[in-house]
Amino acid sequence: MTAKPRSPYRSSQRRVLVAGALALSGALALTACGSSDSDSGKEDARSGDTHVVKTAMGDVKVPVAPKRVVVLDTAELDSAITLGVKPVGSTHVEASSGFPGYLPKDEVSGIEDVGEMLNPNMEAIAALEPDVILTSKIRHAAKYEQLKQIAPTVMTENTGYPWKENFQVHAAALGKKAEAKKVVAAYDAHAEKVTTAVGGPAKAKATEVNVVRFVEGADIRIYGERTYVATLLDDVGLGRPAIAAKAKDGFSYDVSPEKIDLADADVIFRSTYGDPKKSRQTQTVGSSLWKNMDAVKQGNVHTVDDELWIQGIGYTAADKILDEMQAALTKE
Repeated sequence: MTAKPRSPYRSSQRRVLVAGALALSGALALTACGSSDSDSGKEDARSGDTHVVKTAMGDVKVPVAPKRVVVLDTAELDSAITLGVKPVGSTHVEASSGFPGYLPKDEVSGIEDVGEMLNPNMEAIAALEPDVILTSKIRHAAKYEQLKQIAPTVMTENTGYPWKENFQVHAAALGKKAEAKKVVAAYDAHAEKVTTAVGGPAKAKATEVNVVRFVEGADIRIYGERTYVATLLDDVGLGRPAIAAKAKDGFSYDVSPEKIDLADADVIFRSTYGDPKKSRQTQTVGSSLWKNMDAVKQGNVHTVDDELWIQGIGYTAADKILDEMQAALTKE
């Protein structure tokens, strides 16, 4: 009976696993007299030092200062770049031709594209020999067993709304807790500055803001109160129309072009994912229903970049959004 040829991918996985096991054995021997489980953020940590990160899949041991990081979604990419870590690999979003354009080109240059976000290329990831992989259960729970055989995999439960909590998990995994504190403090100060710029807390609260997204292959989304962008509106203290509270699971209240007037507010920020015609954006904004909305008639509808406002999901994106928000809300 002829033996089946050995898969080169499985062989490479075995080499990675063996190397990882040897590294772990060495780490245990080196740290027998002293624990290295705390997060020190030391860039010169000796090879083999690990610490435990609490993840959605349980406790995971990761290197104290990982050098080769792979991220599988835009939130994780934003977190890494924000914390001064350039991943060796990252996925891209289906409708995108590369990594988010709001990120500095020099900081994403050289990152290996490991496939579309919902279908990452496992062979490409393994070939990069990562120290740690960052993603979420909602994106890649079904691939966890494969991923953790390649490298320690840190998953948050979800993406979007819990982005601030997720950022802390990413910071712990990257050994960057001290840097994370500075990032959060700077963001809080920025949000407070925007509140002041728009006239203070009372005026901000009296200004009702909606975020509308045209999506190819789906209904038009009026974003709810449990989304990434909603947290930014809340941090500035802006008001939300009643429709936002009706969003399913707090995510979005979906409408057809014939009901777009439900999205009316004092101010509307709108973005488009995919083809404008296929997402019915062209049809909708050209309709009399759209043109008769108060926000449109008052000139308070602002077209924003979908990659930044919706896909970014991180502190680097948030700072840029706050700047755009301030500019829009303080225009003469």
